[in-house]
Amino acid sequence: MPVLNRIADFAPEMAAWRQDIHAHPEMGFQERRTGDLVAARLAAWGIEVHRGIATTGIVGVLRNGRSGRAIGLRADMDCLPMQERPADRPHRSTVEGRMHACGHDGHTAMLLGAAKYLAETRNFDGTVHFIFQPAEEGGGGGRVMVEEGLFDRFPCDQVFAVHNQPGIPLGEVAITAGPQLAAADGVTIAIQGLGGHAARPQGAIDPVLVGSHVVVALQSLVARRTDPLDSAVVSICQFHAGSAGNIIPDNAMLNGTIRTLKPETRALMETLVRQVAEHTAAAHGATVEVTFRRGYPPMVNHAEASARAAEAAARVVAPERIRRNAPPAMGAEDFSYMLERRPGCMIKLGQRGPGGEGGVPLHHPDYDFNDEAAPLGASIFAAIVEQELPRAG
Repeated sequence: MPVLNRIADFAPEMAAWRQDIHAHPEMGFQERRTGDLVAARLAAWGIEVHRGIATTGIVGVLRNGRSGRAIGLRADMDCLPMQERPADRPHRSTVEGRMHACGHDGHTAMLLGAAKYLAETRNFDGTVHFIFQPAEEGGGGGRVMVEEGLFDRFPCDQVFAVHNQPGIPLGEVAITAGPQLAAADGVTIAIQGLGGHAARPQGAIDPVLVGSHVVVALQSLVARRTDPLDSAVVSICQFHAGSAGNIIPDNAMLNGTIRTLKPETRALMETLVRQVAEHTAAAHGATVEVTFRRGYPPMVNHAEASARAAEAAARVVAPERIRRNAPPAMGAEDFSYMLERRPGCMIKLGQRGPGGEGGVPLHHPDYDFNDEAAPLGASIFAAIVEQELPRAG
């Protein structure tokens, strides 16, 4: 796989950075050690460093030539609140209950690799903003960076990200225009019934029964109220009620998530979930209070930027190894907030090796980023910059 030669030269360094970050995972808005590592390397390469945006976020600025054009390259830095399982992994997490199970350690190493290469070669005309974002895993660090003036302070004509993909073989990438990841909204349904003795249910309004009917009824929204050519997911993941096996409780609580790809479907599902919960409860003599929590919006890759990214990626991997029509997934990503403000796209980078290495799913306790993917990701980042900010002559 033709990674850029200079990046191939320091691939072992990238692996060392990545494994060091993996061994010292930090939660969202707490990425201080990771931030120190990133800032120190950027500064050593002569890149202007700006810290403190969204608490622990970092933007490195590299200028060359006279062009007024600018490209943003983004990586996320935070870990997940979960325990790493393999005890014999040399770079295993040293922090109990914390793990890089989504590859953000690899994303950070890839962007550092691209920064090192571009600082050395300077084969571009314009400005590159290296955006190291905190708190992607539910904290909305991308949203906070945007709200704190990311693109006002660091103007970008386009912005790009690379995310590892265990389901795609190493050496392949997926770059597809349009919605690629879903909006992720939360819903809580508080059910008010009437408690009583379990032996005399006729004198009570059982919120457990009501909640059970609500959970089942909500699945009809996906099966019968959503366009079959559209996508929606309703998952009720928590059901809390009661304190004993012989007491009908007074109330119950349901908590879950709603995933959609289109803004109109997102609005429709909010209306329908409320409608189903209220009417189902009323049929049993109970009442409900439905609370929605708007999460990340859909992540929509821009068509022209996706085409340009694919053209650049073809310099690194063979054109036939670029998937241009990959189906969307119902996970969520707060890179979506950046794509709402600037054209760009997220590139999905394959990392499953021929022996299955790198193929463990994201957010799994056995997951590990495949270090062989890092030079490819860094090369794609660099190829985008050199293509989009060409030197005159």
